[in-house]
Amino acid sequence: MKAKRSFAALSVTGIAVVSVVAGIDLFSSPGSSHASEQVSGRAEMAVLNSEKARAVKTPSVKPLSAEEQAKEVSRLRNQLEAVEQARKAAQDQAQVKRAAKNAALRRYEALRKTNESSSDERASRDAERKKLEGTPKEVAMNLLPDHGWGEGQFSCLEKLWNKESRWRVDADNPSSSAYGIPQALPGNRMAAYGSDWRTNPVTQIKWGLDYIEDRYNSPCSAWAHSQAKGWY
Repeated sequence: MKAKRSFAALSVTGIAVVSVVAGIDLFSSPGSSHASEQVSGRAEMAVLNSEKARAVKTPSVKPLSAEEQAKEVSRLRNQLEAVEQARKAAQDQAQVKRAAKNAALRRYEALRKTNESSSDERASRDAERKKLEGTPKEVAMNLLPDHGWGEGQFSCLEKLWNKESRWRVDADNPSSSAYGIPQALPGNRMAAYGSDWRTNPVTQIKWGLDYIEDRYNSPCSAWAHSQAKGWY
């Protein structure tokens, strides 16, 4: 009689137990009760081991008590508050830093404008000084634009003051108290333009040009009046 292999499969709660018995038919031979008992014992052991493994792998979760739930809620709330406080602190620091940068930028702009203004003022003063340099006729020519007059007005002014004083600073009319290049009458009228009115041609010219503008609007109009009346 040939020995044959029989396979017995037992499925218990999803676990397959396979026994290999050499030369014995576990399911068909009536005289195989001893072998069947061995297989049955092994199956029972496999079932017990499987249940133990399941018990270890899937422990039961104990529900939280009301006190434990309250503690957990409080813990989570504290975590959220800590995050919000950290974020607010970071934004506050950034805001302070930005404010400092903006203040520094404003100071820089103010200094720059002050420097530019100072530069402009210095340039303006330099230009003003240059206008007042030169001979009396050159100074008068330089000051014409301040009154809105073009160079064409200078020929009239030159003729007018040639007639009045020959452009002399100390010109003094013996028959009156008229004095200086523009022949102010009396001469101390020019004191409002400078205490040096007796000797400074610039002071006299400034007064004379203002007088012409206020009385005649232009040197050519003043010259026309002088030609017609003999004075201006």
